[in-house]
Formats: sequence, C-alpha cells, structure tokens
Amino acid sequence: MASQSFSQTFGSTSSGANVDTSSGGAGMSNYAEEKAKCAEFLLNFKSNLDDPALGPKYARMLQEVANRERTSIPISLDDVEIFDKDDATFVSRIVRNARRYISLLSDAVDENLPPPTRDISDSQDVLDVLRISRAQELAQLQQINDNEIDGSQSISSGNAANIFPSALMRRFEVHLIPGVKLKAVPIRQVKAAKVGALVRIKGMVTRVSTVKPLLTVATYTCEACAYEVYQEVKARQFNPLTQCPSERCQTNKAQGRLILQTKASKFDKYQEVKFQELPDQVPMGHIPRSLTVYLRGELTRTCEPGALVTICGVFLPLPYSPQRQMQMGLVTETYLEATDVVNHKKRYSAMESSEAMESAVLRLQEGSENVYEVLSQSLAPEIYGHEDVKKALLLLLIGGVTKRMDEGMKLRGDLNVLLMGDPGVAKSQLLKHIATVAPRGIYTTGKGSSGVGLTAAVVRDATTKEMTLEGGALVLADMGICCIDEFDKMEEGDRTAIHEVMEQQTVSIAKAGITTTLNARSSVLAAANPIYGRYNKKLSASQNINLPNALLSRFDLLFLLLDVANYEKDEALARHVTYVHRFSRNPAMKFEPVRPEVLRYFIAIAKQYQPSIPEHLCGYIVEAYVTLRQQDANEHARERQQQQFRQRQYGDGGANDAQTAMTARQLLSILRLSQALARLRFSTEVIHQDVDEAIRLVYVSKASLSEQDDTNGTGNSAKAGTTNRGVRSSGSSDATSKIFRLLLEFATDRNLKVLAMSDLEPVVLRKGFTSQQLNACIGYYQELEVMQLSSNGTRLTLI
Repeated sequence: MASQSFSQTFGSTSSGANVDTSSGGAGMSNYAEEKAKCAEFLLNFKSNLDDPALGPKYARMLQEVANRERTSIPISLDDVEIFDKDDATFVSRIVRNARRYISLLSDAVDENLPPPTRDISDSQDVLDVLRISRAQELAQLQQINDNEIDGSQSISSGNAANIFPSALMRRFEVHLIPGVKLKAVPIRQVKAAKVGALVRIKGMVTRVSTVKPLLTVATYTCEACAYEVYQEVKARQFNPLTQCPSERCQTNKAQGRLILQTKASKFDKYQEVKFQELPDQVPMGHIPRSLTVYLRGELTRTCEPGALVTICGVFLPLPYSPQRQMQMGLVTETYLEATDVVNHKKRYSAMESSEAMESAVLRLQEGSENVYEVLSQSLAPEIYGHEDVKKALLLLLIGGVTKRMDEGMKLRGDLNVLLMGDPGVAKSQLLKHIATVAPRGIYTTGKGSSGVGLTAAVVRDATTKEMTLEGGALVLADMGICCIDEFDKMEEGDRTAIHEVMEQQTVSIAKAGITTTLNARSSVLAAANPIYGRYNKKLSASQNINLPNALLSRFDLLFLLLDVANYEKDEALARHVTYVHRFSRNPAMKFEPVRPEVLRYFIAIAKQYQPSIPEHLCGYIVEAYVTLRQQDANEHARERQQQQFRQRQYGDGGANDAQTAMTARQLLSILRLSQALARLRFSTEVIHQDVDEAIRLVYVSKASLSEQDDTNGTGNSAKAGTTNRGVRSSGSSDATSKIFRLLLEFATDRNLKVLAMSDLEPVVLRKGFTSQQLNACIGYYQELEVMQLSSNGTRLTLI
C-alpha cells in the first residue's frame, strides 16, 4: 500500500510538471527570462564595498542558507539597479509587481542553492526526517520494480525533494529592501494605483498582536491508502481538503478521509501591527488614518507599541470569504505585507555601536571639562534659560539604579519630575523635546487622557475574538519616559490611576475576567499650571498647587517656573527668541550642542554602569537629609502661622498641612540623583561631588516653592542665583549677599575667625549654591577688604 501511494504521488508530480511545460508561449518565455535574470543577479552580483576575496554578495548568502546559518535574504533594489544598468525598467517592474518577483527570486534561490559546506545534522528538523524517509522508501521501491513508477527512468534520493512543494521545504525568506529613490509617504497617499506595488510608509505603531503560528503548507494523510496530499495556503482563510484524490481511492470508490498532519505541516510566525499616521502628516481638520501591517517570519517582534518606524511592504487588498464578500460588495479592506522594518529610535539596550558614535562620545569626554553642563545645555538649546531644570531632565533620561531585594521588594531607580508654573515658560516644549530625545518616549495630555488610557484597557481582539489587554501611555512607555502635559487638568479619579505606576512601576488589572500585572517601568515627566492659572504670591504654595500630597511626594524634583517681569532677563529672552525665529536654530553657544543621536548613545553607555554608594558617604547623606527635613519643618511652621494670621485678619486661608513636606522619599531621590550623576561620569561609585549636586538640586526644587515671596520669580531658587527666565532666581548680587550671610552665620556659630574652605564649601553647596557663586562672593568681599583668602586657597580669614 505504501509503495503504491508513493508511486501515485511521484506520478502526479510528473504530470503536473508536463502540464506546465506545455503551456509555453510568449508569456512563458518572459517568465523564464525574468527568472534567469534574477538567478544571474543572485549568483554574480558583487558590491564595491565587499572584499573581492569573499566572492559575490548574494552567493555568500545562499551558502549561509544552505549551511542553515541564515533564514533571511534581504535583497536591496539599489544593488539590482547597479547590476542591470542595461535594463532601466527592471527595478520599476519589481516595484510595481513586488509579490510576483519575490516568488521569482525564491524559485531562483531554490534552483541555485549550493550544497552545504558543513555538517548540518545537528540542525535537522521534522522536514529533514520526512525527506530522508521518503528518499529511502523511493530507493527501496526502485529496487523492487524499476519500471513501475516512471517507465524506464530511475529515481534517486535527490528526486525525493520533488515530491514536496517548494514552499514546504523552503527554509528562507526573501525580503525586498527598496532603494533610496523610493521615498516614505504618509498612509493617506497610498491609493489604488499602489495596489500590488512596493511602498514605504513612515508612522507610529499603535497596537501589536501576539505572535501566532500561521499555516502555510497543510499536509494530509489518507486513512484508506496512506496517500499524502499537500495544500499550499496563500490566503487568510482556506478550505481544508476532506477527500483523497489518489487513483486507488477513486478506483475503489473508497472516498478515503484525509487527516491533517500538523507535525508534517509548515507554520510561519505571524503578527499583526496597527500602523498610524504621524501627527505632522495629518491635514487640518482630519483624523489620523491607520493601516494593518502583516509581519511574518524574521520580521515579527521587530515593532513595539509607541515606536516610530518606517515599514516597507507590498500594498494588497484583503481577500474575503465568499459569505463575507457578499456582505461587503465591491468594497474591500487593504493591508501591507511587510518586507522591511526600520526603527528610528531604538531602545538603549538595542543600540548598535559604531566607530563614529564611539569617537563622538570619546571626544565629548576628553574635550569637555564639564560633560554635565554640555549635555544639559544641549537639551532644547532653542529654549532660553532653565539651566537647573535642564540638568534635572538630563538626570531623568539617565536615571538611577533599580534595586531588587531577595524577598521581592524593589526600589525604583527611575526619576519623576514635575514642572509647575505660569503659562508661556516653555513647559510643554521641554516635555515634547524630551519625548523626542528619549528612545522610548510617549507624550500625552491630562485632559485628553483617561485612567485606562494611561494604564491599560480591556479590548476584544479582532483576529481571535478574545478579550485582551491594550496598554495605555504608561505601559507603552515601559523602560522609557511618559510625558504628561496639563497634569492639573486631569480628573481626580484618573490621576489616582498613576499612583501605583510612579512608585511601584506596575499596573495591576482585575477586570473582564483578566487579573494580571503589567510592567510600567517608566519615568514620569509632568507639567502643570497653578490652580488659578498663574501663581498667586499672596497665597501659600499649598494653596497654589492643586495636587494631593500623596502624588507630590512621588516626584523626585518639583520646579516652580514663574514668568516675572525683569528688564535684563526680558531683553535677553527677546533677543534669543527673535534669533531663533529668524534663523530656525539656537544662537551661538560656547560649545557645539550635542546631537540627539550622540546624546542617546552616550546615555546608553551610561546606563550600563551600576554605581553604588560608598560607606563613607552614608553619614554625610544622612546629615544632609536630616538638615533639609528640619528646615522644611520650620518653613511649614512659619507658613501655618501666616495662614492663621490671614485667617484672623482677613478671614481667608486655613491652617492646613503644607503640601510640600519633605518625606523619606526625598532621601531616596538624593540617592537616585547621585547615582545618575555617577553614571554620567561612567563610574561605578558615587563620589562626594555627586551627592553635593544631588542635594543642591533637591534644595533648589524645594526653595522654588518655599520662597514665592521673592520679587524676582522662582525656579532655580534665589539661593541658586542663576539667570534662568521664569525660574526663581535673584541676581548674582542677591546670591553674593546670601552667601556672605551664610558665612557669617557659620563663623558666629563656631566662634571662628579663620574658616577652612574644606568645611565651608560643603555647607554652601548644600544650600543650593554653586562653587562659582562662592568664589564670586569671596572675590567681591576681598576687594572690599572684608575677608581674605590664603594664597593656597585653603583658609578664609574674616577681617
């Protein structure tokens, strides 16, 4: 029985081949000519960039496929154009009829695949076992009766492969890579004329399905005669074969039933992607269009929700079943069968090193005295000022080290920053820039986001009809940054949904029969306006900020940015803005701003370091935290007294608890900021200067809220003394005076006339000032002969 079934199988294959050969003519000659041209290209093309000793480029790929070392053959149309300069329309024919030429190239690979040059027995699969078994049985059959199968022809083991369809034995995929002449277009420009053609589309991935097996070749076995039938599946739907077509079953009228053999069938990896237009591609008054993209084989798992990608593929109509087609009439859906996927912003861990990037980072480290300043000022250089805010955003991009305890407890390393302030101080522009610079950045607004839109929603999958989870903005920003604008406009119920994300970095779901926890390991960068639109200096910070203390304590840094009239600052700002408006670039700086791609690569290297806090700094950090905690308590006591006074005098206000209280979370903030600064130096250990800068940033952010009575605004704090627009900043003279008062207090408390600079400098830095401001203060009062610095710069004497 078995021998008869194999003879029928081989006989049917031969007859099919004879039918194809007899259908010659002009069309057949063109087909053969195009196929021969494809084969010639694969075997003979040589790139000028390749080593001549290695041989033709695609011939090497064919050898790697034969050796089971490669499963994908990417064919660049630029190479095709270089190879066949005589036929100028060859590339255009491939672009117009891409799917057919992919089939031609695949057949050419099948026919010209060389024998393996290494032992591939260790990589054999079910198809190899099936082929070897059939070859052995055919050889035995020939020994029994040479003339029974195909006349006088002999059958060798090599002919056994002809029994199986080529799609079943194929272990490679041909991917067409469009040339540089094929430009990326928006989805709405892909119209009916592009059906069947190769197109390149740029957009954002909004949804990605799970990877599932897709049946491409179905193998059946007859119960009655053991006859094997192969059915190649090219559409989304197919009708399984039920009756055996063999001669034996037809002669005996047995109507043998076919059984699907999943073990001998072929399945490909399959994934559906929802692709949407970019916001800048959508015309005024329209909504973004979307397109379904099919990914197969090696292209699966190359897209992530929220990623900005360019996808090349064949634009095709979606075939319906007969019943569905009757309902739809002449209307049909379309999809894109992808051949190439290019991610524009790779995650830090997936970034590939290159000599150009490595040399740029090396020049940045060796050529810059202060990389911290250079990188922070390279963030949105078109935006004037905000020096300390940009430093905080740089540390937000780098982040600290996430700690995982043995018992399961986790301490987050990602930083959260809140920018609160008046309208027009560039909060939204900073958020959008960070979302662009970060490899994985999501930008959303508070009013346009719901609780499930930020966390996760339960939806029904269109393909499987199952209830699945669709991640929101915070889940899409996993291992990245989620920028939330208009944070104060959110509904209270929606805002509480992100409490768990900001501290535990997970999203817990229990709805529609689904109980699970999703990762949301993202940093949150939020921007908000005061409760009355603009900051009211007559009210306390807690009365201006309409956010609960439970939420505020989850932010590591909170900057208050005010728009305060100041002649010098307004003039400098106006000159900066007009220059940017005229030339569409930032004014000249002391250094060349770092390009975003170099900054991303620098951060990717920095994130590889896991700095730790040495033991000798622990006591210093504890003392600094206790001091900040005590100062915060004193400020809140004064605030409560002022509120009680206003209530007695004017009947307004109330003695409520302040909303900017220093908690133990700020201690962790200092540690995270210190680790981020150590990463910036490519170091595995935190040093004293890192802790001082971290404490300064925390003090600056707290001072911007506690000193709202300063007439010069807020943000970098009066104690910081910087020149940021909209940032709380007294002038350099105010900083000099405050540092001088601090020196006097330090000397009076200790009853000293001679102060050691090693003791004095940490105290000044801890108050939010910089070393440059301390040196400027000492130089100013030295000219007035109030103090004198020793020649070696180690002692300061008060005269």
